[in-house]
Amino acid sequence: MIGSNTTEAHPVLALRMKKAVRKGATLVVADPRKIWLTKIAKRHLQLRPGTDVWLLNAIMHVILEEGLQNEEYIASYTEDFDAVREVVSRYTPEEAEKVTGVPAEDIRWVARAYATEKHAAIFYTLGITEHACAIDNIWSLSNLTLMTGHLGYESTGLNALRGQNNVQGLNDAGANPAYLPGYQPANDPEVVARFEARWGDGTVPASPGYRLDQMISGLHDDRIKAFYLIGENPAHTEPNASHVEEGLENLEFLVSQDIFLTDTARKLADVVFPASSFAEKDGTFTNTERRVNRVRKAVPLPGNAREDLQIVLDVAKAMGAGWPDYQGAEDVWNEFADLAPLWSGIRYPRIEDVGLQWPCLDENDPGATFLHAPRPARPSGRGKFYPVEYQPPIEEPDSEYPFVLSTGRTLYH
Repeated sequence: MIGSNTTEAHPVLALRMKKAVRKGATLVVADPRKIWLTKIAKRHLQLRPGTDVWLLNAIMHVILEEGLQNEEYIASYTEDFDAVREVVSRYTPEEAEKVTGVPAEDIRWVARAYATEKHAAIFYTLGITEHACAIDNIWSLSNLTLMTGHLGYESTGLNALRGQNNVQGLNDAGANPAYLPGYQPANDPEVVARFEARWGDGTVPASPGYRLDQMISGLHDDRIKAFYLIGENPAHTEPNASHVEEGLENLEFLVSQDIFLTDTARKLADVVFPASSFAEKDGTFTNTERRVNRVRKAVPLPGNAREDLQIVLDVAKAMGAGWPDYQGAEDVWNEFADLAPLWSGIRYPRIEDVGLQWPCLDENDPGATFLHAPRPARPSGRGKFYPVEYQPPIEEPDSEYPFVLSTGRTLYH
């Protein structure tokens, strides 16, 4: 477990981890803090914030030094391994101890335990990704997973614990500036042609949109003129709240579609759409194991609240979008499944009682229990290694600011 205070941020999953430890599983926690899980961990790698790459490269150094890598898996299913071998050869546990603060002995113990245990899984979340070097951190974890072949079978893999309900489904459906629904590149001519055949010519932008960090910075340089927020409260949730609120005040127009009058809506919104909670609408959720489940309306909408789907459809109609006459959530899902090959076999009648995991390629496909088996991980059929060199944090403590501050969720939230 690296970069996750699991009992606070994912308490249900943490219960399963506690149960696994009681049954004999080995738990290792890599975190700058002494979190609750460190009480039951065999090792706590209490690294200095921002030194994850050094720690992970040192673990890989030991694995290679002692010949614990899975050479058969590397040869059969991966590419560019030699580049990683060359880089990690310079990251010794003794030097890692100086940089990370983690004893070299602990690094060697963890490397041996992870490499030699067949059923070994890595779990991570925001403590890994909320860094300037977030991509390097993920590549390093990926390299470690591929090097040992811990991929494509039970109790293995590199597992991202999603921060909010249905974050997985949101990303699957295209809430990402670089991808069309189904993780299909927005700059691939064949993909664009398929979507425009369904949506109309010119409906797919020629260039990717802004990432969230670019949107927030764009509030201050006049790139962003308006926001349409659905279930999002940036005045409260984004870091440096006063800076964000100042940027939101610069907007010419702000719409908040939410079930509460949030800080953003109350202080800054020009229009508020009373929306619907999960229990007041139909649709699907996709959980962290890629399982698509039905969600059914259980209670009526209060007051003037309306289903999110209907609000969006009516806004689109008022703006002259010319969208099809969707009759409900199932129609929207069917369009997604028609256009996203990895979901094409998932239809409402098939998930009436039990959800299905994507990839699910046709209506006879039972779904993929494991993402990377037996299907290839990439179009070439091989997992790609990325050599990563350590980069120190952008800001280090100094005499004027001698503290390191770190964000983190609490159980209350």
